[in-house]
Amino acid sequence: MKIVSRREFALLLGLGPVALKAAAQGGTGEGFEFKSVKPPAPVDTPAGKIEVIEFFWYGCSHCFSLEPAIKDWAKRLPADVVFRKVHVPWQVQAHQQLFFTLETLGQADALNDKVFAAIHTDRSKLDTPEAMADLLAKSGVDRKQFIDTYNSFGVRTKMQRASQLAAAYKIDGVPTLAVAGKFITSPSMTGSNGAALKMVDTLVDRVRKGG
Repeated sequence: MKIVSRREFALLLGLGPVALKAAAQGGTGEGFEFKSVKPPAPVDTPAGKIEVIEFFWYGCSHCFSLEPAIKDWAKRLPADVVFRKVHVPWQVQAHQQLFFTLETLGQADALNDKVFAAIHTDRSKLDTPEAMADLLAKSGVDRKQFIDTYNSFGVRTKMQRASQLAAAYKIDGVPTLAVAGKFITSPSMTGSNGAALKMVDTLVDRVRKGG
């Protein structure tokens, strides 16, 4: 029998070390419900805008669970907040390549639900470009264009940058929500999807006020 380390168990649950400590001690506030990022991670927004990132993995059941709530939350964002998703490189790396292919094609927002459903509802591994193309063709995505984009230098560059950003934020579990290069929080740290999104709003307000 393979013994799963504490870190491996945390990753399987979508929990990081901070979240495990919080769960064990039942604490609140910094170090429990959120964590400061030191040194700050780079941001990709102009002055006056606050960046919020969801680090996720298509194969993560917790990310799948969060998706409806985060889509609803994103519809009500104030004008100074810019939200984007970043797929981590762990587990099935082909899923990261799929996400950035869809993003490059301008189809990520429209087709993320179909990808999540294929993996978590239909139990498809969706781990080869052929299987991906079969699924996406049903939504009108041209197979050749998809495969060419999937194998493109541009997509691989996006994957590399995403991996570097995840490392800068010290992401060790998904879903994790990052704010302005300064803070991270997650459902596992706060106790629920709704509480995590409320914490993001709190952290955004803190950044807005110069915190």
